[in-house]
Amino acid sequence: MYVTAQDSAFSPTANAAGKIPAPRRPAEDDEVTQALECRPEAAGQARHTAEVACRAWHVDGEATDAVLLVVSELVTNAVEHAQPPVTLNLQHDLADGGVWVGVTDGGPAAHDGPWISSCSGDEHGRGMDIVDAIAETHGTHCHQGGTTHWAHLSAA
Repeated sequence: MYVTAQDSAFSPTANAAGKIPAPRRPAEDDEVTQALECRPEAAGQARHTAEVACRAWHVDGEATDAVLLVVSELVTNAVEHAQPPVTLNLQHDLADGGVWVGVTDGGPAAHDGPWISSCSGDEHGRGMDIVDAIAETHGTHCHQGGTTHWAHLSAA
């Protein structure tokens, strides 16, 4: 399910009725935030961070693989289509054992990144379809200073 919101009100009780199902206030060890350089290597760095977090949170292997794929797609999209800064935010949802992934960028870039610009149309453009297929819910939150693309993945 894709949800979008144009306001800045992240609500811990939000639902699919037009509000982003943002995570509750996490305990200190249930959240990871990482600033990323707006470079192609950022996706690999973000995957490593997500893998370490999932291991610490005891997320099972299959769910971890899904988180890593979503992180990779969202960070790659930010690097290729948005302005810096790029920030990865992961939160462990203790209620269902799932993981909330958010990638915040500086908003749309004037031009696509070097990878997109160098390849033909059939070599790219499926990332959000992958996120849609894997995530329980996902969406976009536009706010002052940028855009957050997010996804919630269940543990099972």
